Amino acid sequence: MASTKALFEKRRQRNRTQLRKKSVGRPRLSIHRTNQHIYAQVIDDVNGKTLAAASTTEKDLRSGATSNIEAATSVGKLIAERAKAAGVETVVFDRGGFLYHGRVKALAVAARDGGLDF
Repeated sequence: MASTKALFEKRRQRNRTQLRKKSVGRPRLSIHRTNQHIYAQVIDDVNGKTLAAASTTEKDLRSGATSNIEAATSVGKLIAERAKAAGVETVVFDRGGFLYHGRVKALAVAARDGGLDF
């Protein structure tokens, strides 16, 4: 039986392979989730630069709970706002090895509602 970490790495590699095919000329919206926080970055892989970032560790988002769906929704809205301010409209969603449900899904839906296209 495979370990949880091995399954995570397998999902991550499968997702990364698909992203390489889709990400031509588009920045990547990368998500990282821990038990306490959630992080999002819009990354330009061609130039190796982070265009926008948001997380629940920021002072204005740290006031309430940082590990629930509401916190992920607020990070999604914030990353969409910052990406649009940086001139990014279309991105490729990189969920890493995380399953698309719960906080990851809430962040993605909020980013779409905020104006990002993916």
